[in-house]
Amino acid sequence: MSNINDNNKKKTPSLLSRWFKRAFFGPHRELSFMEEEALQSPLRTMADNFFARKLSVFGLVTFLLIFLFVMLGPIFVPIDLSYQDNTQMNVAPGMNMMSVPREIQGSLVKIAPGKTFGLGLDKNGKTHLWGYTRITDTINLARVPQEVLDARIKDIAVGYDHAVAIDESGKFHIWGNTRLGQDRLTTEMSNAMRRGDNLNIVQIEAGNQFSAAVSEDGHLYLWGNSNLNDIKMKSQYQDHVAKVAININTYLVLTKDGAVAYPGFQENVYSRIPEGLDKGVVDIAATSNTNAALKEDGSLVFWGNITKGENQVPEHLGKIISIHGGRNHYTALTDQQEVLSWGSNTFGESSVPDFPQNATIENIYTGSYQNYALTSQGDVITWGLKGYVLGTDHLGRDILTRIISGGRVTMTVGAVSVIIAVFIGIIMGGLSGYFGGWVDIVIMRIVEVVGGLPFLPFALILSAIIGTRITVEQRMYLIMVVLGLLSWPSLARLVRAQILAQREMEYVTAAQALGVREGAIVFKHIIPNVISVIIVSATLSFATSMLTESTLSYLGFGISPPTPTWGNMLTGSNNSVVIQQYWWRWVFPALIFSICTICINLIGDGLRDAIDPKSNER
Repeated sequence: MSNINDNNKKKTPSLLSRWFKRAFFGPHRELSFMEEEALQSPLRTMADNFFARKLSVFGLVTFLLIFLFVMLGPIFVPIDLSYQDNTQMNVAPGMNMMSVPREIQGSLVKIAPGKTFGLGLDKNGKTHLWGYTRITDTINLARVPQEVLDARIKDIAVGYDHAVAIDESGKFHIWGNTRLGQDRLTTEMSNAMRRGDNLNIVQIEAGNQFSAAVSEDGHLYLWGNSNLNDIKMKSQYQDHVAKVAININTYLVLTKDGAVAYPGFQENVYSRIPEGLDKGVVDIAATSNTNAALKEDGSLVFWGNITKGENQVPEHLGKIISIHGGRNHYTALTDQQEVLSWGSNTFGESSVPDFPQNATIENIYTGSYQNYALTSQGDVITWGLKGYVLGTDHLGRDILTRIISGGRVTMTVGAVSVIIAVFIGIIMGGLSGYFGGWVDIVIMRIVEVVGGLPFLPFALILSAIIGTRITVEQRMYLIMVVLGLLSWPSLARLVRAQILAQREMEYVTAAQALGVREGAIVFKHIIPNVISVIIVSATLSFATSMLTESTLSYLGFGISPPTPTWGNMLTGSNNSVVIQQYWWRWVFPALIFSICTICINLIGDGLRDAIDPKSNER
């Protein structure tokens, strides 16, 4: 008998076990419609009604994705507000800057990297272009002259805005931007070409609106925009040049006896050659603002405006045997076939990939933010800037990065201003609706005065008074406060109307009979019963506040650049040239802004329909 009792005890679940099963696994049997309705809370009913509307759910999911995108994005894609680069201005969306055509990879003998493109030379003397080749609205490097296509090219070089090629007969071909003398050869070169003489050029280089060429006998030729660049040469260095390297506006040479020299006439930070470079130098290179010399023992010497870590050579095995300069980084090759890159790594230009084990590096070519390694097998290995997903603006800044950071600012301003407006609106509307009488009269007159203020003129006047006396961060706080202080009247009226209806309900009479304080009745009993309406209003006001902030930025009162917002990004696109030529500068900010506000309105409409019981009958 005792065993039977023991078994019955084991089969009877404890109170805690029964509660756990009911709480997390529900009842053992499926509830009928009437039982489910009786047990379902109003909040769950509202949630069920909301999630039954596919359009509202779509808006909620899309908005949450955008919200996470702009709030978490800056952690992974930080923004540098001081960054700008004139070599990357108005670059169209695309990731093809280093997309070497597959069909020519096995036949390339040289690559000349440009700022956003590449120029390749194959074994047959034919040129190939890839990447973003547009220079201006009317100039495109992809329009290669027919004489270049027909010739057998011997060597190539590209600058910021032009390309240079020399054929086997010694004739120079220059195309791209030639408005500033980029194609104006020296008299000596023009006469030689006219006579059909071959200058026996062994190296050509191109830079910012000027180019250089070195002949076999050590003669250096310089041509291009002499107003911007120091391209004159002291006579004592002529006919002794072994190699030339081009800086942003200057150049330096390596002489045949292993010395580094600055043959120009300007005195600047580049002309001050460090000691010990008068002999024993085997290679030279230059970035936009620095120069480098490689000595026989593999050591490197740097000088110039070193600001991007251009002198911080990583640890390596073996001895460096060649060095190449980009815009703000260097790339080198050691005698152990190790490739090194250092300096700026904004676009991954210093992040060397893993090379195949059997790869033998024959040559390295470095451009602004691109690197190409050409192997003996004919393969091309690339690293650096591939392109921009959403393009760049007029200062060379990445549109995607600015949309992410700008969205966080825009949403923060909208959310904080709504919180301020909701806080004031609930207090003022609650007091007005519950007490009535002279309290209602006074508060409603205040609502009418504040609601009658013309917001945009008021904001513009305030902007003119304050001017530039406050920082960008202070201006952002000011916009939050102004938006909050001027947008609460509509919510106050809504709360007042709801409380006028609720204060006659039985639960309010019961609370008064129990002696509950009137403030507690308003804010602890009545407000929770109308909070759903307040949530709907706040949701719709959030979208309105975002639009208002963007309007202020568009009109010049809002947050000013370089701090991005969706509004001031659209402001920068407010001219016909941008609209017609650089569509990505306004399409993407406008698109994400429109999607975000539409989704918020869909959420608000869905909440309003879910709260209204009559919406189920429609």
